[in-house]
Amino acid sequence: MGLNNTKNMISLIIPSYNNLQHLKNVYASIQKHAPEAEVILLDDGSTDGTWEWIVNETDSIHFKSEERIGHTILYDKGIELATNEIVGILHADMIIGPSYIENMLKHLQPGKVVCATRIEPPLHPEGKEKIIRDFGMEFDTLNVSGFELYCDELQLEFKDQTTPGMFAPWILYKKDFQSIGGHDPLFAPFPYEDSDIFQRWILAGYELVQSRDSFVYHLTCRGHRWNDQIGKDDDYYKVVSNRAARNYLRKWGSWIRNDEFQYPLIAPKYNIAFKVANCNMTLLQTLEPWCDRIYIDDNMQEFIDHYIDAEQPNTKFDLYKRVFCIGYNDPDDENDIVVSIDTTRFTEQDFNIIQQLPLIIQNSGEPGEFTLGNLHINIVSTIEYQNDLICL
Repeated sequence: MGLNNTKNMISLIIPSYNNLQHLKNVYASIQKHAPEAEVILLDDGSTDGTWEWIVNETDSIHFKSEERIGHTILYDKGIELATNEIVGILHADMIIGPSYIENMLKHLQPGKVVCATRIEPPLHPEGKEKIIRDFGMEFDTLNVSGFELYCDELQLEFKDQTTPGMFAPWILYKKDFQSIGGHDPLFAPFPYEDSDIFQRWILAGYELVQSRDSFVYHLTCRGHRWNDQIGKDDDYYKVVSNRAARNYLRKWGSWIRNDEFQYPLIAPKYNIAFKVANCNMTLLQTLEPWCDRIYIDDNMQEFIDHYIDAEQPNTKFDLYKRVFCIGYNDPDDENDIVVSIDTTRFTEQDFNIIQQLPLIIQNSGEPGEFTLGNLHINIVSTIEYQNDLICL
């Protein structure tokens, strides 16, 4: 199918929470540079007049959530509403440049995800996946004409080039997105739903590439993180980010890793249990997300109940299937890998080992017992389970 035939077969999905002025800018940029695209706007319980503007001033498919549910859910709702076979997401604090659509579509195929290149103001560290250039720090100070002229220059310099990598904004075929179940609601309202789905795409065999001549200007973090002040995380973000991070660890067993182009590096997912002597509430809270099961002293069932009562509302994992007393269960019979920890000798170095444990096990090569720091590690099996996480 030729490029001219696919330009009008893409739907762009944009959720927004109290970002009306930014939303106006991204919508105007789409009307200018991709008027043939179907636009789907989703109001995430805004109170700033977003819904009224969407309904009265845009030619879009639209959806309103009465309360804030987050972009993890709304991206999928928008893709569900899309009438085209190709879908893509944008953040409300982005504007697209000339030939944005064309320069991603030329690389797109079934089983492939293509992202654009972000141009950002100097608010975050530099990286090979983006370009740092200041075309304004706020919705009302954007140097749109300067950004567009810069895009023209870069498109000549980087014409048709790609690198492996993945970050928003991206496009893919709708059927490819839906075939693995979309974003995992475990991470609602946000964040880390992106790293989760990027890894699942890779494990499903999709190719992930970045178009180096398709550009957006991205103000960064305005849609969900810096709602009151640039550079200051709001309290809501801190709470949900901490919750999502703990759930990411429970699911994947290790933290997010990317290469210099932001291409995900996937650590193996093993079945790991911790057997913890002399546990306390702080260490239980710290260690539990890093394993599949944690076993503590026999006389601490009331302690476990108290922990689960407090933590269960923050996760869809059944914590009664993750936290046990040693006397009622045998860790060595129920798990592939058992790490024995005596908290009276537990150090920061030991915790650093735990955070690298999947890579350490991968490099150990075979079953056996050994000691690292103050940790005793018994590897019965090195079966990897990350492919079980592809589909929801």
